[in-house]
Amino acid sequence: MNTVDPSLPDKLGRRPGGLAPIAPLVRLKRVHALMTAGETIMAVALADSLFLSISPDAARTKVILFLAISMAPFAVVAPLVGPAIDRMPGGQRLVIVLVSFLRAVVMVAMMFHVDSLALFPLAFAALVLSKTYSIAKSALVPTTIVGDEGLVEANSKLGQIAGIVGFVVVFPAGLVQIFSTPATLCFGAVVFVTASVFAFQLPKDVVIADSRAERLEVRELHSQQVVRAANMMRILRGSAGFMFFHLAFWLRGETAGTAWFGIAVGFGALCTLGANTVAPDLRRKMSVEKMLLTTMIVLALMGLLAGFSGRVLAGIALAGIVNGAAAIGRLAFESIVQRDAPDANRGRAFAQFETQNQMAWVLAGLLPVIFTPSGKIGFFVVAIAGIAGCVVFIKQVPRATKRSTATPDVRSISPEPPTR
Repeated sequence: MNTVDPSLPDKLGRRPGGLAPIAPLVRLKRVHALMTAGETIMAVALADSLFLSISPDAARTKVILFLAISMAPFAVVAPLVGPAIDRMPGGQRLVIVLVSFLRAVVMVAMMFHVDSLALFPLAFAALVLSKTYSIAKSALVPTTIVGDEGLVEANSKLGQIAGIVGFVVVFPAGLVQIFSTPATLCFGAVVFVTASVFAFQLPKDVVIADSRAERLEVRELHSQQVVRAANMMRILRGSAGFMFFHLAFWLRGETAGTAWFGIAVGFGALCTLGANTVAPDLRRKMSVEKMLLTTMIVLALMGLLAGFSGRVLAGIALAGIVNGAAAIGRLAFESIVQRDAPDANRGRAFAQFETQNQMAWVLAGLLPVIFTPSGKIGFFVVAIAGIAGCVVFIKQVPRATKRSTATPDVRSISPEPPTR
């Protein structure tokens, strides 16, 4: 299980005036708000430069190349280095400190390469760092709360914070962008440096996992319920990555394409915020399995409607719905893991699942870049993904089977979360 130094409150110390120490989750919320703000500022700064400063073919080639490169840290580095970081006291805290600082360095470098092709490797370095932060955050959240129910609520709150901050920061970032793109990038660099400073205040004695996964943990993470939920979650995250790049390139050929893409990103943030707000209530009113199935049905239906429409507004609406469905699906997935893998190390398990989800996002994002589908075809692809999710739900219904009396050979079971 997650190991937290029992003397942590004393080590944190009391604030001036005898006030109680700031809770670890509050510290993480502050860092998450700043990281989200920096991410939003970068998106505003590069909305024109990344997609409109060069020809579509050149942009497509560069995006394919660097999306492929961005998979390397998740496919190779994370499985090798991740376990060592998990066992290191404050390992994930160190990752967040370094990632936030490097995000600032990348933003400063972008200031001098806004109008050159060097912007692309910098932009995708930022993408890799962003996904790395997401994985580290997923590992830290379970260590900042008490009790299983608190995990779902904590992630819901972090999602709400991201939605609110992302929506609010667009306005000051847009005002700075009026002056120049380098000015906006400088603004973002300052925010990331601030995030790095605040990251030092995260608990430094937390050990995500002090030992390798035990046999019971491995078995629980490979249960039929968890495998099915993990597969559906990857479909949701893959759909989100697909729609992001599909709209980014498809809207290039539309009138006021950049403005429409900005609206799509903003609407997606609002849908994510709304989903994180209503998801806890949905969880109390229906089973988590029904929540996952509902997200897939919504994806299928809305994908079909958007496909038959083919209009820009339909695509923007679909992108927002996909983001909202992914947020609701994440909450349902976390609940299933808590329920069906009670002996699993939360930090380690969710970090590994998040790594797989990020891979799904990147791989699905490659499809619209490589095959360049029309707007309608892209929307139908999302519908097919939703239908596939429904099939997964039906085909992988857990069946009551007798337990084998033979002791399973743990060496034949991967300690990683299931990928099938």
